[in-house]
Amino acid sequence: MKSVLTIAGSDSSGGAGIQADIKTIEAMGLFAQSAITALTAQNTTGVYGVHDVPPAFVSQQIDVVFDDIRPDAVKIGMVSSPAIVEAIAEGLKRNEARNIVVDPVMVATSGSELASSEAVVALRQELIPLATVITPNMPEAEALFGERIATRGDQERAARAIARATGVAVLVKGGHGENDANDVLARPGGEAVWFEGQRVDTSNTHGTGCTLSSAIACGLAEGKSLEDAVSSAKAYITGALSAGLDLGKGSGPLEHMWQYR
Repeated sequence: MKSVLTIAGSDSSGGAGIQADIKTIEAMGLFAQSAITALTAQNTTGVYGVHDVPPAFVSQQIDVVFDDIRPDAVKIGMVSSPAIVEAIAEGLKRNEARNIVVDPVMVATSGSELASSEAVVALRQELIPLATVITPNMPEAEALFGERIATRGDQERAARAIARATGVAVLVKGGHGENDANDVLARPGGEAVWFEGQRVDTSNTHGTGCTLSSAIACGLAEGKSLEDAVSSAKAYITGALSAGLDLGKGSGPLEHMWQYR
């Protein structure tokens, strides 16, 4: 059985972060392992507290996972401090990790900030260069691109520019657009590939970014090409959104186990 390691924050409400990652990985038939970067007190209405895990302990979690059940892919989510970013980067290099998916989480679905500006700078300098692919949504891509993204053309230009600047593949997700959920994948010096998606009419989108990036990591762990991994991940998340789970007072979670219920 293939294994995926998720390095991210814990979501006490179970809809995003480590919890969403584990549900996704197991639902897709792989074995999930985790290294927790932060504890959060949150629910579907917002994030009410963040408690960082000491960087040395994050590093230790990574090392012991690689020493035993070596992951076939790694997904990185919420990292709220530059010291933790550095610990993760060093741990991945030390253990020669491969198939790394970085979801540059900056803001929660509820609008709460999850990473300091210093952490975002460290993410760009330390972690993104190690990635196989990064998966920013449109607001995150705007932060990385430095310009507003309003149209399909803007989205593709942003993906190409970020890929050139970082030297890694970039999937700019279109779910924050007004009309569709089309994503564009750009590689440094390569052609951009569009993945068309039908917007699911639901306000329950808590954890969509975590879920998609974990699903992509699963595809890479199984040996799929990046394009095929993205395609299968989009199919999975469309099903999870379409299942119509309705929990909580805010933006509720997805139905990660939709294929089995």
